Amino acid sequence: MKRLFKVLFVLLMVLLTVAAIALAAGVWHARSKLPQRSGSLALEGLRAPVQVNWDERGVPHLQAQSEADLYRALGFLHAQDRLFQMEMMRRLARGELAEILGANLVDTDRLFRTLELRAHAEESVQRIDFKGPSGQALQAYLDGINEFQDTRPLPLEFGLLGIQPQPYTAVDTLAVAGYLAYSFAAGLRTEPVLTYVRDQLGPDYLRVFDLDWYPLGVVGPMAQSRGPAPLAQADWQALARVAEVSQQALGLAGVPLFEGSNAWAISGRRTASGKPLLAGDPHISFALPAVWYEAHLKAPGFELYGHFLGLNPFALLGHNQDFGWSLTMFQNDDMDLVALRANPANPRQVAYRGQWVDLRRREELIQVKDGEPVSLTLQRSPHGPLIHQVFPDSLGQSPVALWWTLLESENPVLDAFYELNRADTLAKARSAASKIHAPGVNVVWASASGDIGWWAAARLVQRAAAVNPSFILSGDSAESEKPGFYRFADNPQEENPARGYIMSANHQPVPRSGVPVPGYYNLPDRARRLDQLLRSRTGGWTVQHSQALQLDETTDYGPRVLRPLLPLLREMARDPVERSLIDQLAEWDGRHNAGSIAPTLFNQFLYELARAAMADELGKAQFANLLRTRAIDHALPRLATDPLSPWWDDRRSEKKETRNDIVQRAWQAALEHLREERGAALPGWTWGRNHQVLHAHPLGRIKPLDWVFNIGPLEVSGGREIPNNLSQPLGPAPWQVTYGPSTRRLIDFAAPGQALSINPIGQSGVLFDAHYSDQVRDYVAGRYQPMHLDAADVRKATRSTLVLQPAR
Repeated sequence: MKRLFKVLFVLLMVLLTVAAIALAAGVWHARSKLPQRSGSLALEGLRAPVQVNWDERGVPHLQAQSEADLYRALGFLHAQDRLFQMEMMRRLARGELAEILGANLVDTDRLFRTLELRAHAEESVQRIDFKGPSGQALQAYLDGINEFQDTRPLPLEFGLLGIQPQPYTAVDTLAVAGYLAYSFAAGLRTEPVLTYVRDQLGPDYLRVFDLDWYPLGVVGPMAQSRGPAPLAQADWQALARVAEVSQQALGLAGVPLFEGSNAWAISGRRTASGKPLLAGDPHISFALPAVWYEAHLKAPGFELYGHFLGLNPFALLGHNQDFGWSLTMFQNDDMDLVALRANPANPRQVAYRGQWVDLRRREELIQVKDGEPVSLTLQRSPHGPLIHQVFPDSLGQSPVALWWTLLESENPVLDAFYELNRADTLAKARSAASKIHAPGVNVVWASASGDIGWWAAARLVQRAAAVNPSFILSGDSAESEKPGFYRFADNPQEENPARGYIMSANHQPVPRSGVPVPGYYNLPDRARRLDQLLRSRTGGWTVQHSQALQLDETTDYGPRVLRPLLPLLREMARDPVERSLIDQLAEWDGRHNAGSIAPTLFNQFLYELARAAMADELGKAQFANLLRTRAIDHALPRLATDPLSPWWDDRRSEKKETRNDIVQRAWQAALEHLREERGAALPGWTWGRNHQVLHAHPLGRIKPLDWVFNIGPLEVSGGREIPNNLSQPLGPAPWQVTYGPSTRRLIDFAAPGQALSINPIGQSGVLFDAHYSDQVRDYVAGRYQPMHLDAADVRKATRSTLVLQPAR
């Protein structure tokens, strides 16, 4: 027996030794992929050395002798930290994820190929002037990426997934820009469910959705469609599936979805320094690595501290000593779904302007890892690609086309951002903004000379009179026709307004031309809160005041929903504990701080109220789709105030339910769920215990790799449609934050070299790198770090220096 134990012990020690060696080898292999930030490297194509100083956050400060060298070096360094992120973005936009991730991503690839992002990019690249400054910069940047990919160790993820490197081209850059435009668009999620409500339930059910245009805006002191879209139940199911797969794809690939943003510029006459203040925090879904790559670029005649997206050489956010800007999502509706009538005698034809026209067809092949290739037939009508064909197994009776500004306009977006990176006057910034056709963005700009400006940048489409594009349009009528586009001068915009500040928070704007701009705008409550606080302080604004505003945790949305329901809840309270909880809701000011119980109780009750009132009419698929839209946020306060709404009746029962019945059902369901999930002890109900952020790497979705790649979960304050917009889905507790401030930036143009920012995770996407997650704690705590711009500050902050030398 002793001998047996001895043999087993020896075997165990051998196994542990082998495991330790394997683990050490794995760590060594991973560390061999770490970025090089000191010494020197030779780069093909450089004309002169480029010096790169790395600061304490891993941000590179590049000093080059020409713009060509500057952008080549930027591409190389960007790839060194983020090549896998670039690869995933490229593959998502091109519809090539199944090739590395397997059959589960075939539906995703079908969707993005149907959207024609790659095909449109291949057409658009022909219009790039590669002899012009923006074209030359783009090519130099791509050359830098490709040189890194060809000459340096590839990311660990490439080996794990078996990715075979392919050269990056301008087509990839434009395809990713198309994905960015798609991620802004809410039409695919919203129009099917609103049309379903109109056509299947009727106008009485539609009234809770706020579809009106407000000529005076929604901050500060409905057209009708011409008829039902001819869709069958299978058509509704297919369109709901498009929305579902679209959302899932972004999570599986770890590619950020753009959701909303805050930005404001305050005139010098309202600031303590006498110079404008600029603040911005774009709201984007969380992923790992973080969306933005920061870099400070300097060459003769040009300097910019920028925030860059993968495969784009031009900063989407930036500043220097003279000017800066931030972006928010415009939320204009630049997509229309159009229901077409197929020719019963020829399925390859549809009705268009009174005659049958042929559909354009092309064949593509989706490569599938460990599986057979999947053939795909894509069809295009005069209104755009047929979106219903994404899922052949759920085709309905009516083809549905997607009309999209991105596919129907020139969109010289590269020129726009090249110029915006150099826009040191109002006129230059305005001109650059006018070149952005899609996606729609708000450009909020300020300068050290004292000017502030805002331009809603998009090519706004003209639609036929009395058409409401919130619904699927009929391709058989004039309502689907597009007479043209409005002038940029008709877009909403302001320059140096008398009030002394500009604020943009994805709310419906007021165009000075009076031209309505249909869109899927966010709740006005966040914008109203920001406007209230900006108006309340007429002078003395500092960076610290703007910081407090970015971190504000309050809006009136919760109290606004609860106000008409609190008397009912008080009558329903069955014991002292319930009465105490209702008292907390009655006293609650809408603040979502980590230690409070009220936000947890409200958000669970809100979900249960929506489910109890609406799920029976909509069914599982359409209700789930509605929860992914902004329409539900607008609907619930209106529903709460209307005791006669037909939504209150439960169609599954013979009894006719009232608002009282559904509110009581929702309240009891909320309490029951929280007790089951978090226990009866109220400390388990605090917001921080139930509202957490997890930064998930694409490979971190595979256990046990989540322990290696992912960061979190971490308890956070803030919440859905609050200035500190760490947004959770409308669903049951506990909640995982899905998106939030992708960076927070604060710039006082009296001292732009002292500007502040924070990254949600870290600068690097390379596992085990020191900057993989070194900012996550500061971000959660609401702390900021300097964006070094002054030469002396850069020298002081330098932790290492890398010199990129011309290859001999």
